[in-house]
Amino acid sequence: MRRRRTPDPGPRDAAGRPARVAALAVALALVGVSGCTADDARAPSPAPSSAADPPSETEPTAQAPSGDPAPGPALVVVPEVRVDVADVATGLPAPWGLAALGDGTLLVSLRDERRLVVVDPATGGVEPVTGPGADDLRDGTVARGESGLLGVAVGPARSGAPGEVFVYRTAAGGNEVLRGSLAGRELSTLTPVVQGIPAASTHDGGRLAFGPDGFLYVTTGDAQQRAAAQDLGALAGKILRVTVEGAPAPGNPDPASPVWSLGHRNVQGVGWDATGRMLAAEFGQDTWDELNVVVPGGSYGWPDVEGTGGAASGFVDPVVTWATSDASPSGLAVTREGAYLAGLRGERLWRVPFASPDGGPSADAFGAPQAVLTDRGRLRAVLVDPATPPGDDGSAVLYVLTNNTDGRGDPRDGDDRLLRVAVTPAG
Repeated sequence: MRRRRTPDPGPRDAAGRPARVAALAVALALVGVSGCTADDARAPSPAPSSAADPPSETEPTAQAPSGDPAPGPALVVVPEVRVDVADVATGLPAPWGLAALGDGTLLVSLRDERRLVVVDPATGGVEPVTGPGADDLRDGTVARGESGLLGVAVGPARSGAPGEVFVYRTAAGGNEVLRGSLAGRELSTLTPVVQGIPAASTHDGGRLAFGPDGFLYVTTGDAQQRAAAQDLGALAGKILRVTVEGAPAPGNPDPASPVWSLGHRNVQGVGWDATGRMLAAEFGQDTWDELNVVVPGGSYGWPDVEGTGGAASGFVDPVVTWATSDASPSGLAVTREGAYLAGLRGERLWRVPFASPDGGPSADAFGAPQAVLTDRGRLRAVLVDPATPPGDDGSAVLYVLTNNTDGRGDPRDGDDRLLRVAVTPAG
């Protein structure tokens, strides 16, 4: 693969100052990783494509290499975990986004139906969200290919105010982030937060998350405009960091810009460990999917580098890579003991354990990835249950959305599902 140094602002420290960040060049091509079965390694048949609907990030256009791991030191072997899985809700058509509401229920976006529903984990009940905001989502969202109603996030609580809900959707003029107030199950009129994000039938990004700093992080895909990922003046191929009103957040690398990091092909998962380190899951093209540590102002190489480029490339390297047939990582959740990535084409939940408690910034902070859920098909989103305090032993409860009805999967009776996954140390 051709690699070249592209002018970019370079990595910066937490205060936004230029800084030379040592490349985190730990990578592994997970072909035949310990714990995988023959079924884990199978790849679904490619879906038909046309000029109007080019191959998706979930269906690479070439066979990923196998054999030797990608360059980098060996990852630490960390003890595995045991998972117990139960259905919470079934019959969800092409679910995409997942967020926790303050009353203990969960908000789910349905990509193609352009609507939100609320799931009660205690009963499995599914209620539609109504109101003028719901009408806007139904009438103003364009669902085509992998676009539609995508990410959803719940804003920080404000004293005396109803809960604010943020959604990422594809409209006639491009992708956009909107905000409204949710009172009970009624969504108010929606207000624009970020507009003018390039949209396409694939590579739309779409994940929303509030960081520990209280600001909103927005992931955007390259929208089939590869060069835009390295263009600081474009919103495509970026992670954005904004206030709840949509202004560039204080401390951004460029105070006048919402751009937090660049050079991304299609990030669909972000999360933070207990030390405040930000992680992102990213779709590759033909060769490597990535788990990245995100630093402000950092460029992650696309389209010049896929996977590890090395320090000479001038880009920030991923900390873990997968062959594209093994992952296609979408949602990401972070517990005290590791990061969990929902795999679409890979049809599994990947655990990337931390080599030390709570994570940390060092290059040897990651253990070898492990496949911990391999029998539910395509997985789109994963969320740590905020109502279940993490255990001192590393135990946690996750919610996971399957995605077998998204047009590329093999739906089973009852799909799609919201799963409750209890994680406990093995042994």
